[in-house]
Amino acid sequence: MGVVARKGMLVYKIYRALSYVVSPLLQLHLRWRKIRGLEHPTRLPERLGRPSLTRPPGPLLWFHAVSLGEGMAAIPVIKECVKWRPDLNILLTTTTMSAFEVIINQLPTGVLHQFSPIDTPAAMDAFLDYWNPNAIMLLESELWPNLIMASSRKGILLALLNARVSMKSFKLWSSPVLFPLISLLLSKFSLIIPLSSMQAIHFQLLQAPPFIINFAGDLKYVVEYDASKEEFRSIDDLKVQLGHRKVWMASSIHRGEEEVMLGVHKVLKQVYPDLVTIIVPRYPQHGKDIAQKLQKEGQHVALRSQHQRIVPGRNIYVVDTLGELRHLYRLTPIAVIGGSFFPGLAGHNISEAAAAGCAVLTGYHVGHFSHMLREMQRLNPLSVLQVAGKLELEEAILKFFSDGKVLEARQTASKQAFHALSNDNR
Repeated sequence: MGVVARKGMLVYKIYRALSYVVSPLLQLHLRWRKIRGLEHPTRLPERLGRPSLTRPPGPLLWFHAVSLGEGMAAIPVIKECVKWRPDLNILLTTTTMSAFEVIINQLPTGVLHQFSPIDTPAAMDAFLDYWNPNAIMLLESELWPNLIMASSRKGILLALLNARVSMKSFKLWSSPVLFPLISLLLSKFSLIIPLSSMQAIHFQLLQAPPFIINFAGDLKYVVEYDASKEEFRSIDDLKVQLGHRKVWMASSIHRGEEEVMLGVHKVLKQVYPDLVTIIVPRYPQHGKDIAQKLQKEGQHVALRSQHQRIVPGRNIYVVDTLGELRHLYRLTPIAVIGGSFFPGLAGHNISEAAAAGCAVLTGYHVGHFSHMLREMQRLNPLSVLQVAGKLELEEAILKFFSDGKVLEARQTASKQAFHALSNDNR
């Protein structure tokens, strides 16, 4: 064992001891999250490694995704596994309630779901002993030390799909204290599939063995439109309600960004009185808060969860539901992707809007999605437009509304760029 590996093992032992000591506090924290509605009301034991389902006999493949975006990226891979290896049992774990609420209805028949165990020795050992997976597929940047080291001890194969590390995490992981631990953890993987060449370089600089790094493209370019007849009928009904009115959408917005979008709405409405602005916050509660505030101000708002219709006189449609965004993009020629207008934010997936043929706009704070943006702009500079704030956003949308040819060129460019990248990833 080399010097770096010995240091990594020392840091891991310290981490393991600390995670053992703080286990009671983490359990109290989980109970507090349950009270606040952030954990499932009846499935909290799963977070401690205690199963709520029976493990079927035979080989088992475990996919672990924390949030909704990672879970959605895992689903096409899971479907391919089911298609080519129907003998495999597949388990998907997620952490957030939002991921569970959407993904549970999209998993293929027979795929099991559990909430992910916290990374304490007791919870992780209990989980691995019960489920005994043959291989584990972690999504993006889920480098949990107890999970990885316990799996390695048990001879379980590890893969990191859509692997990425943010610049902030890369600097942190490269520090003298954490670098040996991260290097040790990466050495336990049999396969790492980075989402870009720059990410591959980052992992090599963190001493991931070069021979385990393979390219397969970004899973977030795989956009599926599976939906029930009721869901398609609901979207088609919204199309009818919108009629020939001017429409634009602000999606995945975070707290504070609604002020930017509503300011733009106010300016646009002066020029186009029948305008409809669709606002899709990142979190449903934020949508309810926005609607409540606007209603107190006397504005006419339609709320998605209340099945309120977009009738004449209603100019703002707030979507406070989950899992519909890729379908809602079909309603609008213009999509502004939020989570990108203030420092500290890190952008959101722009490929779904591009796939739907929207003219795509975003701010400059896009985090690791910068690689997706650059790739699309490389293929066609018109595919994504970045704007610095409210004034530039106003100017861009006014230009699109007033010049149909400019708007159409943007829509065509985004869709063509998406399809080119999507085909490259197949």
